[in-house]
Amino acid sequence: MEHFHIVQALIRAALATGNPAVRRQVERLRDASREGADSKTAKSLDGMLAQAARASEIAPSRITQSKQALSAGETLTSNTPVPVDKETAMPLADVVFPDILQAEMPVFDASLARAAQTMVREWQHAEVLAAAGVAPARTCLIYGPPGTGKTTLALWLTKQLGLPAVVARLDGLISSFLGTTARNVGNLFAFANRYRCVLILDEFDAVAKVRDDPHEVGEIKRVVNALLQNVDGRRTLGVTIAITNHESLLDPAIWRRFEIQLQVPRPALQARREIVHMHLTPHELGEPAERFVAWLTEGMSGSEIETFVTGLKKRLVIGADAHFVDALRDLVLVSAGRISVAHREALFLEPPELAQRLVEERELPFSQSDVSAILGKDKGTISRWVRAA
Repeated sequence: MEHFHIVQALIRAALATGNPAVRRQVERLRDASREGADSKTAKSLDGMLAQAARASEIAPSRITQSKQALSAGETLTSNTPVPVDKETAMPLADVVFPDILQAEMPVFDASLARAAQTMVREWQHAEVLAAAGVAPARTCLIYGPPGTGKTTLALWLTKQLGLPAVVARLDGLISSFLGTTARNVGNLFAFANRYRCVLILDEFDAVAKVRDDPHEVGEIKRVVNALLQNVDGRRTLGVTIAITNHESLLDPAIWRRFEIQLQVPRPALQARREIVHMHLTPHELGEPAERFVAWLTEGMSGSEIETFVTGLKKRLVIGADAHFVDALRDLVLVSAGRISVAHREALFLEPPELAQRLVEERELPFSQSDVSAILGKDKGTISRWVRAA
C-alpha cells in the first residue's frame, strides 16, 4: 500500500482513542488487504489491532484495582502543599495529574514499546498476581542518552495507572548545607509515601552516585545510603521510577533496588521514519523524501530529530520555491554537529554522485524511483547517472 507508514501513524492515533467504530474499520481494512493478497499490510494491521486490544484491557474496575494494589495512601489533589527546601523555599517536586498526560505511547523502537507494554500489563493484573502470591514490580530504572524520551516514557507509564506523578529532579535536592540534602530526600519520600502517586526521580545520578568516588565528600555517601533506605522503604507503598542519562555513575547497590531496568537507545530507522513524519505534518514531502531524512538523522536522539525536522519544515514553508535537498543542505550547515560526517558529505555530493550513493546504500537501499522523487529528476536521468558511475 502506497504511503502506508502515514496510514500506520493515523491508525495508531485512532486506535488509541478506544473507539469501537475505529477498530471495526481497521478490521475491515485488514480483511480487505488479506483478500487482496497484501499479506504484509494485513499482518501489520493485525499487530496494531493486537497492541490496541492489550492497551484497552484496562477496564474502569481494573484501573481502580491496580491503583489500590500498587499505591497506598491519601488522594493527592491540586490543593495539596508540596514540601520545600527550607533554605531556599523551592519546591522539592512538581505534581503532574493524569488528565494532562498524553495517552498515546511515544514513538520508540518495537522492542522497547513491547517491554513498556509488558510492564503495564503486569500493573494491570496486580490483583491476579497478588492472588498467586507474587507482587508486580514497583521499581523501574530508565536510562539512556539525553533526548531519547525517558521522561516522556515515565509519564506515559504513570498515565496508564491513572495516578498523579510526583516528579523530582534530584539535582535540585542537593544543598551546600550539611545534612540538608539527606533531609530533602527524606521529606520527598515521606510526601510520596503519604499519597497515592507514582514517584519519578529525574537526574537520578545526581544523588545516586558511586559511594567510593574519590571526588565526593562523606556527605554524598550518607545521602546515597539515605536514598537506598528510602527506595527500599517505599517498595510496598507505591511505584518509583528513576531516570538517568549517566548509568555508569550509579552506585552498584542502586541497580539491585530496581526490578525493571529499561534502556532507551537512540531510535532505529523505523522509529526515525515515524518521528520524521510526525513532525513534518502537515507538510507533505512524500515517502521517499521522508525516508531520506530518516536516513540522514541516523545517530540522533528523538529530541534532536524533532529539532532537525522542525528546522527543515520552517525552511520549506518560508522558501516555498526552494528544492527539498537545497533546504536540507542549508539546514545541515547550521546543524553540522547533529549529522554524521559520512551522511553530511553524501548530502553535498553533486546530484549524479548522490544518486549513485543512495542506490548503493546498504542499510536503506533507495530505488531509482525513490532517488528520482528525492532529487526532483526524471527516472531516465537517474538511470543514466547510475549506469555512468
